[in-house]
Amino acid sequence: MSKLNLDYFYGAQGEQFAFYQIPKALFIYESFRPLSDTAKILYGILLNRNSLSVKNKWIDEKNRAYIYFTINEVMDTLDCAEGKAVKAMGELDKLGLIEKKTRVR
Repeated sequence: MSKLNLDYFYGAQGEQFAFYQIPKALFIYESFRPLSDTAKILYGILLNRNSLSVKNKWIDEKNRAYIYFTINEVMDTLDCAEGKAVKAMGELDKLGLIEKKTRVR
């Protein structure tokens, strides 16, 4: 991999980028220690997608927003293989941070 020739940010230029937020709790609480870095990053991405769900009124009968995010989308977003994507989703599900559902077509 060759080094990219990137310029510095000048003034407020850095504010033009969007960022994912990852809850600090995932890094400081013992109960989240089993999570891989990939699962923590994925959780931040899923939280970001939550705003899209609210905007689209994807709300279940218990007034909870739900997210459509397939394994293929995880693979594409994280640029990883299927095994790593499935493992990260499984980690989040196992700890109760997400609840996976199979989509009925």
